[in-house]
Order: sequence, then structure tokens, then C-alpha cells
Amino acid sequence: DQLANPYAPGADASAGTARNAITMDDVLVRTGTTLGTVALTAVLSWLLLPVDEANLGRSYGLAGGAALVAFVLSMIQAFKRAPSPALILGYAAFEGVFLGVLSSTVSTYLSPGVVVQAVLGTFAVSAAVLLAYRMRWIRVDRRFAGFVASAATGFLLLLAADLLFSAFGAGNGLGFHSGGLGILFGVIGIVLGAAFLALDFKQVEDAVAYGAPREEAWLAAFGLVTTLVWIYLEVLRVLTLFNSDN
Repeated sequence: DQLANPYAPGADASAGTARNAITMDDVLVRTGTTLGTVALTAVLSWLLLPVDEANLGRSYGLAGGAALVAFVLSMIQAFKRAPSPALILGYAAFEGVFLGVLSSTVSTYLSPGVVVQAVLGTFAVSAAVLLAYRMRWIRVDRRFAGFVASAATGFLLLLAADLLFSAFGAGNGLGFHSGGLGILFGVIGIVLGAAFLALDFKQVEDAVAYGAPREEAWLAAFGLVTTLVWIYLEVLRVLTLFNSDN
């Protein structure tokens, strides 16, 4: 079955006029702006929020607070009917703070040089998914979307259970933080991220094909950047665990 298209004729969402219809350039510009905001604040956080022993607690607190704010902003945007550039760029800025401190900590204390590898790995996964999507090796339909949603739900439930076990004194939780099981869990996370990226590409393709309003480019950028952050975190996890085991 084909995936339902909210921009198709007869759908509730109104298509844009020819003058105000979304284009691929709109998506690229807004995605570049959003991703650039993440990258800029990540670099600034890396440089301005040192993770040496004297400042480690403060840095962790700022990173945790930034992650919480980013999550709240993303949830607000997710439940809004219309995209808000201010919310999306605010999410990107706070997400960048979190990623900058986390990446600096991992690179300093766990696996030097892993951040560059994770960035390259994220680009490699994204390029592979884009190629597979353009060549139609991936068929994004209703069945594909349902499978991805179910798998993601199971993944997040396992992650929540792991956090609960860790919080209530079960040591390493369910074992997803180290060893072969941790690497396997991370690889599953990367595959799920790649699947969500294919869904994002489908959303962009449908929006352009059916002349969605130009403001929808911000929603496309929000979805793409959120998925890229997910992939980066999972690649970082896998590489860090792999390097520590070797």
C-alpha cells in the first residue's frame, strides 16, 4: 500500500499556490540553516564550556538543561499544526549545546578522535540512504512506515527500561552501555535512524510534488535535522564502545 500523502488533492492540508509552493531549494536552505545552527552552537559549547575536572559538573548541568529545553521545544513543535521557525531554530541551538558538551566529554575521557569519525559516519549513512532512496532500493510505503514506527516504539521502551534499571541500582542496567550488546543496540539505533531518514525524504518528495505551502520546508528541516542528530548519537555510541573494546 502506498503511504498516505497529506498534500495530495482532496487531503485536509491545502496545497500552496504556484507562487507560494514549496521547492527543493526551500528545503535545502532551511535544512542548512537549522543544521548550521546545531553545528555552530555545538562548536561554541565545545570551546566555551570546558569539560576538565574543575568544570565537569557545571558542563554536565548545562548540557542536561540544554537537552531538556531542546526536547520541550521539539515536543511543542511536534504538536503544533503550523511550523514555527523560532521554535525549530531554538531547538537546534539547545540541541547543539548538548551535542557540543557530550562530544567534548566523549572525546576527552573515552575515545579521542571519535567525534570526527562519528560525523563522517553520519554523513556516510545519510548518503547511503539518499542513494538507496533515489535508486528506489527502499520502498517507502504504509507497510514500511508501520514497521519503522513499531520498531522505534520497541527500541524506546527498551531504552526506558534500561534507564530505569540503572536508576534503581541494577548496575549496568540491561547491558546496553557496554560490550557486544551495547554495540548491537547502537547498530539497531543507526538502522532505525536510517529508516526514519527515508521517511523524511519521502515527506520532502511528496511536499514538492503536490505543491505544499512553502512554510512546510521548516517542518521538513526539523524532521531531517532531528533524524541526523539521532544517527550521530548512535554512531558515536557504537564507535565509542567499539574503540573501548579494542
